[in-house]
Amino acid sequence: MKRMISGISATVTSLFRVWRREFYLVFHDAGVLLFFFFLTLAYPVIYTIIYNQEVIKNIPIAVVDNSRSVSSRELTRMVDATEGIEVYDYASDMQEARRMENEHKVYGILEIPRDYDHRIGRGEQGVVVFYSDMSLLLRYRTFLSALADVQLAAGADIRQENISQLGLLAGNMRGLPVENEAFLLGDPTQGFASFIMPGVLVLILQQSMLLGVTMLAAGVKERRRRFGGIDPESVSAGAMVTIWGKALCYLTLYLPVCVYVLDIVPMMFSLPHIGNIREMFLYIFPMLLATAFLGQTISVFVTERESSMLVIVFTSVIFLFLSGLTWPRYAMNDLWTWIGNAVPATWGIEGFIRMNSNGSPLWEQSRPYTMLWALTGIYMVSAYLVARFTLTSRSARRQRGRVVRQ
Repeated sequence: MKRMISGISATVTSLFRVWRREFYLVFHDAGVLLFFFFLTLAYPVIYTIIYNQEVIKNIPIAVVDNSRSVSSRELTRMVDATEGIEVYDYASDMQEARRMENEHKVYGILEIPRDYDHRIGRGEQGVVVFYSDMSLLLRYRTFLSALADVQLAAGADIRQENISQLGLLAGNMRGLPVENEAFLLGDPTQGFASFIMPGVLVLILQQSMLLGVTMLAAGVKERRRRFGGIDPESVSAGAMVTIWGKALCYLTLYLPVCVYVLDIVPMMFSLPHIGNIREMFLYIFPMLLATAFLGQTISVFVTERESSMLVIVFTSVIFLFLSGLTWPRYAMNDLWTWIGNAVPATWGIEGFIRMNSNGSPLWEQSRPYTMLWALTGIYMVSAYLVARFTLTSRSARRQRGRVVRQ
């Protein structure tokens, strides 16, 4: 019993020493401080300010009105009255309109054919053509939504006018036969920032931690090369104690950061934020732990401090796509789905958005939450194997050095 208590005490002491040593290294490394704190404090604000306009409004277009009739002018006024589109100017023909688009004065062209008014008057379907600049899909989405609203409104007006001409009462027939009413869950403004930023915030947490952890590991290797295989800042401890001491240090640093990134930033910019904050922190905890072990695992591939930028930064866009924010995960092939499953932020983003934007409770996120704990276990084992291999290799090198000196 006394021996067991002594062993536990020694383990806790070693764990604390590793934790304290890692704290010292973090706060004496400007690069790590930049990734752990400045990146997580500044990037969410910068990104949200860029996207905080939420929706694109008053996109300029040119109108080529070949009909030059009352109905075509009324259609143009309806298009100009939408929130998303602004009629910049009339063009005499398509050549002039294309010149405006090439000069980026307009980003769309509305062409009304010569027979538009005649077709409407005969009760036939009136057809107009719209040309959209596809360099930015957000503009195309705004055009599509605005023109669909105009089409429905114009169709309702024409139907009421035709009914009135037949001598029927149209007072009780206003609007469409079937009215649509949308309830937008999670993103009531249909804004870009409200859509993408909750997921980006989670990805920032993962990427910043990976950058800092790999830079710390590279710093250890650089000191060993500088001091002949010895790290003067090292602490003698076993592989399991070492990886847990480091992970607890990173968790201690990131929990206050999570309060700012996941709670304060959404409130600052009025992003969707209706979930239970305590449950969201319980959910994000295994993602941070899995990321800490993942960083220690991939640090074996980083030999210099600058290499951490090359190893981690280029994956940010890849991880963003794999998370399902820009393309649904169910539409990916099996290879990319499996790769995405191995990224902690993928499951962190999936569950966090549901909890933060839709108010889902933690128990409803059992699958992504279980996957986060599974990744924590997998990367803990891989980090342990890497740490044990590293300790064994160093011990073997020291043994060979003693033999050579003898």
